Amino acid sequence: MVSPQNTPILEMTGITKRFPGVLANDNVNFTLKKGEIHALLGENGAGKSTLMKILYGLYQADSGTIKIDGKLENIREPNDALKLGIGMVHQHFMLIPQFTVVENLVLGSEPKRGGLFMDLNEATKKVLAVSEQYGLAIDPNAKIMNISVGMQQRVEILKALMRGADILVLDEPTAVLTPQEVSELFEVMENLRSLGKSIIFISHKLKEVTAISDMVTVIRRGRTIGSVASSETDVNELARMMVGRDVDLVVQKDPAKPGAEMFKIENLHVPDDRHLPAVSGVSLSVRAGEIVGVAGVDGNGQNELAEAITGMRKATSGKITLNGQDLTNLSSRKVFESKVVHIPADRHRHGLVSDFSVAENVVLRTYYKPPFSEKSVLHWDVIKEEARKLIEEYDVRTPNEDVACSSLSGGNQQKVIIARELSQEPEFIVAAQPTRGLDVGAIEFVHRRLIDARDAGKAVLVFSLELDEILALSDRIAVMYEGEIVGIIDRDEATEEKLGLMMAGVVNHNQKNVAAGGEG
Repeated sequence: MVSPQNTPILEMTGITKRFPGVLANDNVNFTLKKGEIHALLGENGAGKSTLMKILYGLYQADSGTIKIDGKLENIREPNDALKLGIGMVHQHFMLIPQFTVVENLVLGSEPKRGGLFMDLNEATKKVLAVSEQYGLAIDPNAKIMNISVGMQQRVEILKALMRGADILVLDEPTAVLTPQEVSELFEVMENLRSLGKSIIFISHKLKEVTAISDMVTVIRRGRTIGSVASSETDVNELARMMVGRDVDLVVQKDPAKPGAEMFKIENLHVPDDRHLPAVSGVSLSVRAGEIVGVAGVDGNGQNELAEAITGMRKATSGKITLNGQDLTNLSSRKVFESKVVHIPADRHRHGLVSDFSVAENVVLRTYYKPPFSEKSVLHWDVIKEEARKLIEEYDVRTPNEDVACSSLSGGNQQKVIIARELSQEPEFIVAAQPTRGLDVGAIEFVHRRLIDARDAGKAVLVFSLELDEILALSDRIAVMYEGEIVGIIDRDEATEEKLGLMMAGVVNHNQKNVAAGGEG
């Protein structure tokens, strides 16, 4: 590990930022040294992203100062940040899928031939030179839509470096990466640090923070709690700093007591948006009082399977049943009315109407039924009372129930969805990436709710890209690869190594037979 220099390259002092009804940053201090990887930790809505958006010029602080290399700077917009050598890799990538890697990387600064047309050869040479300089191997001619998420992230990092970034802000960079891609990213970060780059690493994953960072600064409810050297702390102390109490980082649960088969999929085939096969002959069952986890690298049919189960996507063949009732290709409302609830993988597209209030989002599923409406007249007093109850029960950090969901942090948006779905007394729960973007305290809460549902005799199907989550929650684990379930194993037999091989399509004969039969 390369030791960072003592010279601060960035000093943010007394940063305060208010939004209507919310004090997002309250006199926050943050210092980054040259050649340092500095993790920024905090609960959902703690103010981490706000602080970084101020640094990048997307927001303006109400008070406080920013110094770059000891010089006071006024960052009014992202162009100011770029000129000062600050680059930000957002959690949701800012790439054009239809363009090639090289076209994305030189966009806005294309080398011209004859003063008119882009010189593709020159652009490619420039990109490959920077790629080689930083050890970031890419295929310059590949289209963004055809490369992995990990490779897209590499392109985003290269884009910042090509624009002269000395300070890199990585916002939840491992959220959608496989374990192998996380290892590759950490190698990239180590290499960039050795070349004198300084990195701010925003993450909820405590094990990753302690593994890669030199320093950790924790923000809680908009205030700086403290900064500590990563070598002098551990995940339990960091969790306490984040949440203000001891957090159970290991899911405590009794052995499952599964009952009769409740949910069943038989030989299901589902196409993707391009009408190509996404789910190919999947068979799977979930018993009452059981959590079945579905693991796999992103893009192997998990989303399409979850959407087919919940009425959001049509299957071309096969059968889906709950307690013997055929749910195949029913509408989302009909599926929901059959006591199936869904925590969707993409909260923005499928979980919320962002411009609606928290109260309106809480009743999106049930607004047309008593007690929330009668004869097409909404009972707003009842709706708001229900919202206030769930806000308190699920610890949604919001000034009140009338605030638009778009103004909440991502983690608090997720809590609104989970509150709405789990409050419906379902028989079957489909949870897709249920803790994506949540902090350790909220993850503990959500996991407890899912286990409580299992222990109450509900059937639970969890789709997650986080192997830790799959291993923590599941009683049985199904692994998807290229649209098929390549194996189903009991939790007691599962290891990260075994699941990792199955996720790559390496599977033994016995596991294939188990998968084909859909039994554990």
